[in-house]
Amino acid sequence: MSTSKPNMTFSRRDFMRTSSLAGGGILIGFNLFTACKPEASPPVDLASLNYNDFNAFIKIADNGAVTIFSPNPEIGQGVKTSMPMLIAEELDVAWDKVLVEQGVLDTKNYTRQVAGGSQSIRFGWDPLRQTGATARQMLINAAASRWGVEPSECTTSEGVIKNASGETLTYGDVVKDAAGMEIPEKVKLKKRSEYKIIGKDTWNVDLDKIVTGQPLFGLDYKKEGMVIASVMRPPAFGQKLDSYDDAGAKEIPGVIDVIRFGDKIAVLAKDTWTAMKGKKALKASWKDDGTLESTSDHDRILTGLLDGKDFQTLRADGDIKKAFASADKVLERTYESPFLPHNCLEPMNFYADVTSDKIHLVGPIQTPERTAQEIAEKLDRSPEEIHLEMTRMGGGFGRRLYGDFAMEAAEISSKAGKPVKVVFSREDDMAAGIYRPAIKYRIKAAVKNGEVTGYHLKEAAVNSNMYGLIPNFFPAGAIENYQVDVAKHDSNITTGAWRAPYTNFLAFAEQSFFDELAEMMEVDKVQLRLDLLQKVKGTTDERIQYSPERMEEVIKTAVEKSGWGKQPDGVYQGFVNYYCHNSHVAEVANVEIEDGMPVVKKIICVVDCGIVVNPLGALNQIEGGVIDGVGHAMYGDFAFENGVPQSGNFDAYRLIRINEAPEVEVHLMENDHSPTGLGEPTLPPAGGAVANALKAATGKRLYKQPFTKYPELLIVPEKEIIG
Repeated sequence: MSTSKPNMTFSRRDFMRTSSLAGGGILIGFNLFTACKPEASPPVDLASLNYNDFNAFIKIADNGAVTIFSPNPEIGQGVKTSMPMLIAEELDVAWDKVLVEQGVLDTKNYTRQVAGGSQSIRFGWDPLRQTGATARQMLINAAASRWGVEPSECTTSEGVIKNASGETLTYGDVVKDAAGMEIPEKVKLKKRSEYKIIGKDTWNVDLDKIVTGQPLFGLDYKKEGMVIASVMRPPAFGQKLDSYDDAGAKEIPGVIDVIRFGDKIAVLAKDTWTAMKGKKALKASWKDDGTLESTSDHDRILTGLLDGKDFQTLRADGDIKKAFASADKVLERTYESPFLPHNCLEPMNFYADVTSDKIHLVGPIQTPERTAQEIAEKLDRSPEEIHLEMTRMGGGFGRRLYGDFAMEAAEISSKAGKPVKVVFSREDDMAAGIYRPAIKYRIKAAVKNGEVTGYHLKEAAVNSNMYGLIPNFFPAGAIENYQVDVAKHDSNITTGAWRAPYTNFLAFAEQSFFDELAEMMEVDKVQLRLDLLQKVKGTTDERIQYSPERMEEVIKTAVEKSGWGKQPDGVYQGFVNYYCHNSHVAEVANVEIEDGMPVVKKIICVVDCGIVVNPLGALNQIEGGVIDGVGHAMYGDFAFENGVPQSGNFDAYRLIRINEAPEVEVHLMENDHSPTGLGEPTLPPAGGAVANALKAATGKRLYKQPFTKYPELLIVPEKEIIG
């Protein structure tokens, strides 16, 4: 991983020209990512603009106030706070004097307005700091020119410029002068020891609005003349609309219209309740247009794929056949996980107003640019006609990477000739999901002369399309004969990314397997992992993505902080280490027996994600990821019967409850590495840590999720209960 660099060269093409504001002050444009387009130019007259009509600018007013427009979608991961913190740090302004505003989609100036993969801070780390530093240098140059001194003689602190004689000017005093200054080619970034904002606990910039119920989310959005649409969709995956009768719906007072689009029917009404009531009054018949699949079908099909030979090999080191043929011992295990819905707290919703002049879109979306392009193609319009505003999201977890709900709003608005907001009910949200795919993993290891000599990972998944996440993570590079094979079943059930895609279950499978492998080899479980990491050190294999040195450090820290192996009787521990989304994590679960059943009491989590921008935000992300991982491993289950989802609401779909959430103890490694992902990396290890702790407590090994679906494996015989 790269480390922070105090001196950076910053091209003019990476920093847009400043311009004077009619009302005073300047707008300083900046590129959020190195992929930003150089032709971007800031608006000239702030007085004539609505702030929502542009994004990606720093605004500095005559009074020294600073507004930073944040263009990336905010889904609760905190980028609306942490990304502006990077700019404010290098700009050298007081954080309590900064106002942060959400920007809109701007495909002319930017190419990566995405919330996904825990990559926002990682990608923005250098460009955002360069942005702030460049703006600061321009302000210094303006002050130095006014004083007739060299810029090198000037310093800044919290929006105030000072020269060697002790004279001071505020940023507001020189913003107009700075507008005409040359943009510096080279800027100096702060050393870590000089940070005043980065690394300090910072409250979420939207916190006051959230707790006081001010409009921030898509469901809050209202527009004069807007109607609400509730949509009836095929009840089963593999069905199409045959015919429908809308007479009952149209008789309900407040229902404005009923519109068919494709195989869906939209009921338009003046309010959400009426629209949903109208949808319930619809009568529709459906015809089978494909295979109606059930969970039992998927179980059989995926097992058949694992037993078959039709695989795509993603990585093959050495000769696994030879390794297994000459092995002293062989361990083979199969692990299974179900489909899972996303269940965001805020159900899917989106606003669209399609007119002959433009398409106005507003709502919670993780991929605004891709969604706008898809809508433009669907309606045969130019992308330049689309104006998309992003609201804060009440959860995303990958579901809002897919703009199907935004597409529905645009289609309905186009047909109705009205501004429309589509609103999903909870039942709509669960039945029309983009689910985590059902997956089975089969792992096989060969042991000879006390060494792991072969490792074969097979994946069989429904609609698998993210193979690139698997082959180069640990233990790749640590075992001479190593192979990863994948196979998939094409299904009409829609699947996609779910928080920490694929690794969310793979971590449980692999880390459970390593524990059992250590038991078979009669070696220490943690030491087995450390010994394997030694073999990766000094590798020249550029495919290896993780750092064995950094992984070793989080492992040793987790052992120390958790009191591994030193707990009193009645406390059972499970250990895991894992790498994903560019971060290294180790977790230890503490389980105790209560009333004959194991209870997860505590998770000790050690994370190396490089420099932590906002420790308070990081803590929230880590705790949330761990509890989410524990909850879904223990309780998450979702089934289909003839294409019909079998859970429609939380009465039938089990989430972790507040009294079941374990204590989470967090330890962040301190180093000078650039920041890496944090929204997802702590979820995957949690299931494995719990499974290994449950094995210690019950003596029984779990191979399927959710764990509570198999209570016979969790019950502890009374005679075995300690204490």
